[in-house]
Amino acid sequence: MNVKAAVFGREESIVKLSEIANRENTIELVPFTYRNESETAELIERAFMCDVYIFTEALSSLYVKDRIKRKRLPTVFVQHDEHMTLINLFLQRNSGYSLNRFSIDIDNENVVKEVLRDLKINNNEIYIYDYGLKTDPSVDSIVDYHSKLWSEGKIDYVITSVKSVVDKLRIMNIPVHSMVTPEANLKKVLEQAKSIIRFDSNIGAQVVSGHIQIKDPNTISKQKLKEVMEKLSVILEKFSKKTDVSFYQVNDHEIILFGTKALIHHLTNHYRDFPLLREIKNDLKVPMNIGYGLGLTAKQSSINAKIALETCNGADDSKCYIVNERQEVIGPIGVKKEFDASKLYHALIHKARLNNELSYNFIDFIRTRNNEPFSSNDIANYYKVTKRSAERTVNKLLSGDVIRVSGEERPYQKGRPRKLFTLNQ
Repeated sequence: MNVKAAVFGREESIVKLSEIANRENTIELVPFTYRNESETAELIERAFMCDVYIFTEALSSLYVKDRIKRKRLPTVFVQHDEHMTLINLFLQRNSGYSLNRFSIDIDNENVVKEVLRDLKINNNEIYIYDYGLKTDPSVDSIVDYHSKLWSEGKIDYVITSVKSVVDKLRIMNIPVHSMVTPEANLKKVLEQAKSIIRFDSNIGAQVVSGHIQIKDPNTISKQKLKEVMEKLSVILEKFSKKTDVSFYQVNDHEIILFGTKALIHHLTNHYRDFPLLREIKNDLKVPMNIGYGLGLTAKQSSINAKIALETCNGADDSKCYIVNERQEVIGPIGVKKEFDASKLYHALIHKARLNNELSYNFIDFIRTRNNEPFSSNDIANYYKVTKRSAERTVNKLLSGDVIRVSGEERPYQKGRPRKLFTLNQ
């Protein structure tokens, strides 16, 4: 698998990352070098025909956060995790510095706090600037934070994760140390980049089968059946142009359709409001069953579509369900499953101890999935992170009593069933 990745960073960081990538020869890096993190806003416009975007500094990705979200760019950045923090604290102590009376900037203050707690270090005189929480982060605001503490005599030195901050603080004669990025973190970001492409490739390989049938055909006259099916064909003709599906009528009351990636994305984006179901209800005035099945083969997707169709029989009105490749039943689609977003945000911040951005992303994840049960694999796919990272997030949510185990998914292939989780509201 050859992956083409746009890499944004300083020359020394990109060179180091390239050396690791060249050893594996599975990812091609296209360098976009800057001297100041704010230049990323201009550089990202030059990056095209790339599979994934890699940022060697978290701050540079924050400068283009809105653009990334708007364009839905597949993005990863070098994590400032516990391992990286621990390495840098060790280097400071090994160089003769006391692990006290210093300030540090990072994109997630909880990482530093957890390391200090594990090391049993009193952090009363350790000051943490979390620029990941800022709506408009900048190099100057970070410099101002450190320089103010220095002028007030509260710190003896600074540890920074931003190279531009090093240059400015040295001009001010403030002792400053640039965080070292361990090779393990660089390897991890390359693996994350490849994981994103694997995920997109898997989606592209999936097949979707759909069954749409009149709920009680025996109660309707043949003439009425014919009229309804003709109207349904017109609706599906328009639907097929949006989602690249093909369809055909199998009998006087049922139509089968087939699709791939475009249809999957359409279904994923319309858990809460399914336009096709709404149009069918409004125009046909006849209860319908709609079942979608996902699978790696046409046979698997067809089996799953029939399971979804059977699930619709439990209701008198029109319903739509999806059974995915792991045979999770999702639905009913197009029916909003409300949850208390404010209460969830409070729990994510104060109980699970997630940062601001991760909390908002998790709320978006729940809203996008229409508050359906989810697995750690779903989180990995949504956040485009490794399964291990997703499992760590799930463990934090469980420890904070934000979510609870709601059951297990039924695997369509051999293997242990995965746990499913739901909000604890």
